[in-house]
Amino acid sequence: EVRLVESGGGLVQPGGSLRLSCSASGFTFGAYEINWVRQAPGKGPEWVSVIAVDGTTYISDSVKGRFTISRDNVDNTVYLQMNIVKPEDTGMYYCNLKTIDTTTYREFEYWGQGTQVTVSS
Repeated sequence: EVRLVESGGGLVQPGGSLRLSCSASGFTFGAYEINWVRQAPGKGPEWVSVIAVDGTTYISDSVKGRFTISRDNVDNTVYLQMNIVKPEDTGMYYCNLKTIDTTTYREFEYWGQGTQVTVSS
């Protein structure tokens, strides 16, 4: 079974930095992408960033210039480097893995439990 485990969240002051990690395990496929999605209290989910199989990255406008996504293929870990954080960055951050079954062309999606990020002075 595919498992995703997020870590690195915590309390950080505005303007500070934080690095989130998403460790993936339990899969045998090699082609996948991982997204970071966050959800503020009482609000719907917001897509933050994605890193594709080939390493291509995309970042939402709300965090562009402040956040960076990267991947360590050796450890099957994806990182979200958060710099110059703002109070509005507060929320639960989830990693989301998507892959394709090449025999059926069906997409599969997996989620971690999330890690809490609180930006406050």
